[in-house]
Amino acid sequence: MAGFKCIRIGNVTTVDLSNVRNVLPTLTMFSLALFLCMNITFQDSTVVAQGVAGNYSIDSTNANSTVFTTGSAFTRVAPDTVLISIGVESTDRTANEALSLNSELMNNIISDLRSIGLKPNETRTSIFNIFPLYNYTESGTRLNVSGFTVTNTVQIESSNLDNVSQWIDTAVASGANSINSIDFSVTEKKLEDTRSKLITDAIDNAKQKAEVAATAVQLSITGVESIVVDGA
Repeated sequence: MAGFKCIRIGNVTTVDLSNVRNVLPTLTMFSLALFLCMNITFQDSTVVAQGVAGNYSIDSTNANSTVFTTGSAFTRVAPDTVLISIGVESTDRTANEALSLNSELMNNIISDLRSIGLKPNETRTSIFNIFPLYNYTESGTRLNVSGFTVTNTVQIESSNLDNVSQWIDTAVASGANSINSIDFSVTEKKLEDTRSKLITDAIDNAKQKAEVAATAVQLSITGVESIVVDGA
């Protein structure tokens, strides 16, 4: 029986759809694999998988020729992290008074959030600004300072996705006057674990196609020549 000399599998691509704001997103990933070896000629034949085509075109005079196949794998991954941006804006006659009011409100918010289970290492200050307010004439000329505004934004980053609505309710009841964003994402560790699994599945898929093609022409696979993983 004539035999395959090699299988070559490559071109693995991943696509991340996780970064969707305000809704639970899904991560969609594609892994694409190419290439195996065969000593038979296929003229003008094409195999398509997940939108990627591999062309069969082999010289029948070469007993150790190569055939190209495409393997694919697909999965959806639920987010495992939430990032919430909560803000407090306060205005008063002096900078000190505006700052004192803002600090009091933010301290109350943090205290109330921790009382319902938010961990200390799950919060951090992300933005803090203080700026003056001015009086203007009708023509637009700037006059004296009329007061100061302080903005303070805290981010909550947690793997506890079940408490999002409770945290928002508590923050607003405690004095927060802006919820700037709610983002769901997937941690890098979970992404890497998913990529590794998809690469394995795509290679198995490509090998299975190679074996089907070999069986159809009464040939056999003898080994893997190379594997190329090119992911984004």
